[in-house]
Amino acid sequence: MKPNLGYYVQAINDIVKETEEVGEKMHEHYEEIRTAIDKNKTSEVSPERLAEIQEIFRKGTHEYQLMLEKVTKLRPPAQVMGIHKKFERSYIEYLAGCNEMVLSLDPEKGIDADLFNTSEEKQDKATDDLSFAITRMSNLLLKR
Repeated sequence: MKPNLGYYVQAINDIVKETEEVGEKMHEHYEEIRTAIDKNKTSEVSPERLAEIQEIFRKGTHEYQLMLEKVTKLRPPAQVMGIHKKFERSYIEYLAGCNEMVLSLDPEKGIDADLFNTSEEKQDKATDDLSFAITRMSNLLLKR
């Protein structure tokens, strides 16, 4: 059976939109930690606040995991099979970066700035790769 192009494009579009929405929900909390690290004030973030933010990040990362499962189940049209695999790998990398960010926040030990920074870099690179894959997919599918 041939993959449904309309369904595929809509599914990818929905996943990208949902990913952005989840990221927006976490952004202000990310900024709070980023500012604390940049101003060398990580010790001023209370263990309770750190636990709250860690839980918010954990829930967001779980939502990303559910979206990754959708990505892996999609059947892409033949002309975008390779770029779909790149999209999938990039999403896996993005999720790994998010998991590392969750681990960088420990209510008992505080903020692991090095791990936070590394996870941020991993997410940034994966985001760039995802954007590339989406652009490439769009170009290939709209050329029809």
